[in-house]
Amino acid sequence: MNPPTPSPPTASPLGPPEQRVVVEKLPDQIYRVLRHRIVHGRMKAGSRIAVNDLTEEFGTSKTPVREALNRLEYDQLIVTRPRSGTFVVQPTADDVVEVCQLRKGIEWVATGLSARTMPEALLRELREEIVAAKRHADEGDYEPFFTSDYRLHNLIVTHAGNTRLVRARSSVEPFVQWLRVLGATGPHRIAGSTRRHLEIIDAMLDRDAEAAMAAAALHVDEVQRWTVEDLAGALAGD
Repeated sequence: MNPPTPSPPTASPLGPPEQRVVVEKLPDQIYRVLRHRIVHGRMKAGSRIAVNDLTEEFGTSKTPVREALNRLEYDQLIVTRPRSGTFVVQPTADDVVEVCQLRKGIEWVATGLSARTMPEALLRELREEIVAAKRHADEGDYEPFFTSDYRLHNLIVTHAGNTRLVRARSSVEPFVQWLRVLGATGPHRIAGSTRRHLEIIDAMLDRDAEAAMAAAALHVDEVQRWTVEDLAGALAGD
């Protein structure tokens, strides 16, 4: 017999949940909802997280909520301060540099490996997505760019055939997604990223691993610089 479906969570100051929370693996469901809110800016950087509000919203005890928050703290998306409470992290320039350094090492190696193994049909499909995403961004719709960006980098790592690279990339992916939304999203930033994405794909289509690796490394360096600049500008405007 399937477990009963709980009633929809009631509204809270944090806003309605992005997906239904089910009984099975409740901490995982709550974790994904809260991570989505943080990464997409629905829970603002620096904002306080009220555990009691979350338990009321999700209709559960504090235990699964705290388990979800522990995972978010491991992802370095939230921080608990003694005698103060739990807060969404406010990313700093140092956070951006550290994440990008790790990402650069992973993707530089993965790009070289995948340049030799990714099917040509998949590479051409990704190229079409990159071009289409840029067209949508020019019209003010950035979501296809975020989707294309994530899929490109994720598939490059996946097709490297190295499970440890995949795990390392997964460990930092929530923060990478967050940085994509927090910075480097203006039209000129997207144009620059699109140019590098096409350089990477075209080099991989030519099976030129060295050129693809060089473009991948340069791309992450540029994203690091742009994101630091954008975060500084956002903080100056607060």
